[in-house]
Amino acid sequence: MFHSDGHNTSLLRTLGALTRKVRILFDARTSEYGLTEARARLLLHLSQRGPLTQADLADAMEVERPTMARLIDGMEANGMVRRAIVPGDRRQRHILLTEVAQNQAEAVLALTERLRADVLAGISKQDLAITNDVLLRMLDNVAKASES
Repeated sequence: MFHSDGHNTSLLRTLGALTRKVRILFDARTSEYGLTEARARLLLHLSQRGPLTQADLADAMEVERPTMARLIDGMEANGMVRRAIVPGDRRQRHILLTEVAQNQAEAVLALTERLRADVLAGISKQDLAITNDVLLRMLDNVAKASES
């Protein structure tokens, strides 16, 4: 597919630029709801996956645990989340959305669907399927390279 180093470099540069620009766009759109990108992502994780522990959220969002603790503390202080003891393990706490945050999570989910439509506009389902397959192979290659 790509045989020259120029194409390979260009592809990775383009992927990096796309990732940054989508995050910037997501951040700009979530700020209209008074949310940071991190808070909006946390709302999405909890609304889509249900109660999670702080450690599970940190892993899902690929952030350090102290960073997640500060994020949750701030959201708890704003009445967006609450901590509840995990049944069967009093040492663990689930992070739960409050009713107010549930409404915000629904707005962020709708915003995310609009963003996805905007980003993918004009790209055929076939091209998206091929692109997704290639990206999944690249992720697998990164995982393999990380192991060695």
